[in-house]
Amino acid sequence: MSDNSRAIRLGEAIKTIVATMLEQRIKDPRLGFVTVTDVNVTGDLQNATVFYTVLGTEEEATATAAALESAKGLLRSEVGKRTGVRLTPTLAFQLDHTPQTAADIAEALRIAAARDAEVRALAEGATYAGDADPYRRPEDASVDETDGEADGESDADVSDAVGPAYDEASR
Repeated sequence: MSDNSRAIRLGEAIKTIVATMLEQRIKDPRLGFVTVTDVNVTGDLQNATVFYTVLGTEEEATATAAALESAKGLLRSEVGKRTGVRLTPTLAFQLDHTPQTAADIAEALRIAAARDAEVRALAEGATYAGDADPYRRPEDASVDETDGEADGESDADVSDAVGPAYDEASR
């Protein structure tokens, strides 16, 4: 547990050092508008991956990647001086695709909301394909409105249909 927390603390220190160095000391014209987003340090503190974003086009991102690769030695030596660790971790720079992924998800959600609005607008004036009451009764077995029995059947007709077996079973 302590090794992991040490790696996290070292990652935060590297993030601060690299961001400060990029802002103040690295004067490469290929370096675009860079933001250091995160640093992952391995558990043995030997390797550090620095994630960054670049505001601009793909050409500016590739130029910035080349500038970071050329400044890697200077950045690593400064990290070693400021952190005071016995073995300075090697630095690897990786472009962070999180902002582009977030923009893609936001666009997909906007398109889905627009399609939902279209479906909602179509459904407002829609009617059912069948009748309003799909459970209506056949016309020949219509219910008599006076006594609630179908086709004029009475209680006597029902007892006649059940027959004498019902009478004997009830005795």
